[in-house]
Amino acid sequence: MSNNFVFSLVPSITDRPAIDYDKLRLLCETEKLRDKNDEQSREDFHNMFMENYHKLFVQPPKRHGIPNHSAKRGNSKNSSLSVSQKATGPTTNSEKKSILPVKEKEFSHDIRDYLVPYHKRRSSDHQKAFQIENVKILRKLLRKLPFERMSAENDKIGSVLKNIPYFSENLPPNVLKELCVVAQLEVWKDSDFAVFGNTGLHLILKGSVQTDSNPYLITEREESTLTSLSSSTDGEQNNEPDTVKLSVGQCFGTLKKLEGKDPTCKELSVVTLEANCEFLKISTSDYKRVMEQIKQKEHTEKLNLILSCSQYSNWPRQPLLEVANLIEWMKYTPNTVLVSESYKSPFIAFIKCGDCHVLRQVEVLETMKNGQKEHKSKQVVIGKLGASNSFAELSVLLKEPMSCSIVTASAVELGIIKPERIQELDEVTVQLFKQSNTHLFGNLTKDDIHEEYMQQELKREWNEFKHHVVVDVINTRGIKPGYGKWAK
Repeated sequence: MSNNFVFSLVPSITDRPAIDYDKLRLLCETEKLRDKNDEQSREDFHNMFMENYHKLFVQPPKRHGIPNHSAKRGNSKNSSLSVSQKATGPTTNSEKKSILPVKEKEFSHDIRDYLVPYHKRRSSDHQKAFQIENVKILRKLLRKLPFERMSAENDKIGSVLKNIPYFSENLPPNVLKELCVVAQLEVWKDSDFAVFGNTGLHLILKGSVQTDSNPYLITEREESTLTSLSSSTDGEQNNEPDTVKLSVGQCFGTLKKLEGKDPTCKELSVVTLEANCEFLKISTSDYKRVMEQIKQKEHTEKLNLILSCSQYSNWPRQPLLEVANLIEWMKYTPNTVLVSESYKSPFIAFIKCGDCHVLRQVEVLETMKNGQKEHKSKQVVIGKLGASNSFAELSVLLKEPMSCSIVTASAVELGIIKPERIQELDEVTVQLFKQSNTHLFGNLTKDDIHEEYMQQELKREWNEFKHHVVVDVINTRGIKPGYGKWAK
């Protein structure tokens, strides 16, 4: 008991002392040098030790100048423990990381400190430097023949061409990706040679050219320009000059061959102004072949979508091909109303991916808070549609309103047929549509819908009751989710 009482009187050390171990080591070496048998030497050492004793403890460095009040309080609470650790030296990696000084961001009013970072810009930020870099990449990759290039190299070509206005504005990403596979390098070693633009689209990678006619470039969407250029035999006068100098990064030619014109015609042709001119070329024949492949692939995808629906699996092939030609792709975000009850459907839909909820309206008696009962119209989910399902065939063909509403439950991609395109189908195909389909959930009676509504309401009330019970139990113990140790 007495020992415990004595130790209880000793004050506890809150902070470990910060010791300068270099000076402590020096004192220890001095002790080894003294003569232990000499009384005078022992007393001199004692005096010297007492004079230097206070120097063994390292004091925090004094800060000079104007105090920085914006510094974090955590840095100002450094105890002598951190100073001691710095004097002793860390022994483990964790200790080394714990005593690393926190670098504070210094604020300077000297404008010279900001000029260097301001002028240090990436080369890609400069449009001209960025274009030169991209051209070098294209020239390097196109030196390989199309069958020698890897898919990663073709993807790199596509990423570069996306930054060129002609390709980004006129070609969809899927078409551009396929055209990068057939792109090739064309080199003209001599100057003053004619390059015929009617053979394909050319992108200048090296050198410069001069146009022989105007326009010298036909975009994918300018069908009217193509028609007028094909029908005209002589160059009509216009406000634009007949000759234009084109340099690196500019395009000339066409992806679609001019109808009724020879590949070596003067229209769209240019003349090289320098030796060793290099072009990225996509020929009109390659473009035509790629577009046919894309169209055939898309048509096959539409045909497979129709066949995935059970009611169309036994159809003859010819009607299936006619219906596939009418399908267009559409995408919808979640919680989008595709069809409203008691309204005509705007299209026939085949679900490629995603889910949709089918809802019906039901009249119910709802008890208010004051005890009164009122008739209200509620919507109840009676079913769900997913991939390989279709809807609204009879609504479009018979021009009658839908008996239910359809709302997207997730992101949905549909193949749709608009009502105005139904006229393109023959009578046999229309009759097949009518015979193969029935009204969506038409076998449900009002009693079935009321029963489904009651089941859903009971389930909802039960979930709300469980939630309130859990919240009450948690709050009874003073637990607050999101605070204290329950924050995570």
